[in-house]
Amino acid sequence: MEQQDRIRTLAAPFAAIVLAMLPAVLDQTILATALPVVADDLGSLSDISWVITAYVVAAAATTPLWGKLGDRHGRKPLLEASLGLFVVSSALCGATQDITQLIFVRVVQGVAAGGLMTLAMAAVGDLVPPRERGRYQGYIAATFAIATIVGPLLGGLLVDHASWRWVFFVNLPIGVAALAGLSRTLPAPELEHAARPLDGMGAVLLAGATSALMLTCIWGGERYAWDSAPILGLAAATVVLGCALVACERRAADPIVPLHLLRAPVVAVASSGLFLATAALFSITVFVPLFLQTATGASPTEAGLLLVPAMLGITVSTTLSGRSIARTGRYKRFPIAGLALMTLALASLAFLAGERSQLATGLGLVLFGLGFGMVSQVLVVAVQNHVDRRELGIATATTGFFRALGGAVGAAVLGAVFAAEAGARASDSGQGIDPALRADIVDAVQTVFLVAAPMAALALLVVLALPEAPLKTESGARQSGRHHTPTTAASAAAHSRHALESPR
Repeated sequence: MEQQDRIRTLAAPFAAIVLAMLPAVLDQTILATALPVVADDLGSLSDISWVITAYVVAAAATTPLWGKLGDRHGRKPLLEASLGLFVVSSALCGATQDITQLIFVRVVQGVAAGGLMTLAMAAVGDLVPPRERGRYQGYIAATFAIATIVGPLLGGLLVDHASWRWVFFVNLPIGVAALAGLSRTLPAPELEHAARPLDGMGAVLLAGATSALMLTCIWGGERYAWDSAPILGLAAATVVLGCALVACERRAADPIVPLHLLRAPVVAVASSGLFLATAALFSITVFVPLFLQTATGASPTEAGLLLVPAMLGITVSTTLSGRSIARTGRYKRFPIAGLALMTLALASLAFLAGERSQLATGLGLVLFGLGFGMVSQVLVVAVQNHVDRRELGIATATTGFFRALGGAVGAAVLGAVFAAEAGARASDSGQGIDPALRADIVDAVQTVFLVAAPMAALALLVVLALPEAPLKTESGARQSGRHHTPTTAASAAAHSRHALESPR
């Protein structure tokens, strides 16, 4: 009875959090089908890639700052602010009249999206105890899967029957409803006064280093050659800004990225595992649709729908693993099993690619999805369980940050592998794909899978070192109510170690 009452109490605020995340999730999938029409309407095909790049880079660069601000000033007001900014920027995106305006507003929208995803996940940590968090992560995974499937289809319908501008305007009613739900149902835990100044210089250096690294990965081998001056300059800027960031964070009273947090075994292992697992994921999301269209004759829509088995696999395994974690309190076995399945799936896809079978590819995708669903959300739960509530936001942001970097690096590495195998002939082939080129593309995709499989295997080896501590049975909000003393970096680390030895 007590558990049922708790579920009813959590239902409304949790639904509001998920609804708040939905616009940012949809935006990543719904825009893809509209880009050609946007380019045609605004008259700048050469700059259309910036519509995506600006959003992705801005979101990744500001994710840690949002997490830190949420820790200092409360997640509810910051979540409402980021959602409000996302709604306003969506309206402005839909009203833009040229590509320059759209790119600029997409930067603002990306900044807002970085806050939405980070603060929403941390707000779940405030609301739900770690022991039960896996169950609720399953609901989030199901929402993401539905959005991934529905997004491209909805985008196509809006473009065909209304206007590409409605790809952005559709965020308005969802965002307004989510704002009303957050305002009415989401609790605001009591916070300590943030006596120390915000690490502004650290935030600037982190944003600069992240942007330089993301642009290096996105542009390298695509817009510019890897040995070109722009890419070498961006790589050098990444190193210089990264070194300056480390030096700054060592001196900061309240660093934007607490270095002691990165040295904690749970955070280090989980972040590394997420980086590698997300890098491997891009072999599925980017190259499987290409393989299906090239090798099996699937249309673009059919290729997108054939990714549904992977999404369903993710949803099922996330839900089942979350329920098991809530029942037993044990979580380490799941990312280990999940990464083993991911490795097996990628190796199988590489081996079976020569068969050019949609059925064999679908089975491989199911296996991959079942594996990935036991990795990402479970590692986030492990990190949130480890840290003190005062650092819940920045810890959650750290996992999101490494996932974003993993995606960028994975896309760059796997894209370079594909280009090395088939890129030269593909670029000389014009519009048609002759049988010889088709065979080259199949071989290239096989090579991509063979490179991605060791990424997943390396993540498995990393996660074997993940410490497993008993999951706490109280939410972050309840924990915070019993702590009102100022926290230094050292005392926060000591408190985290004590939490592992004597979980509340």
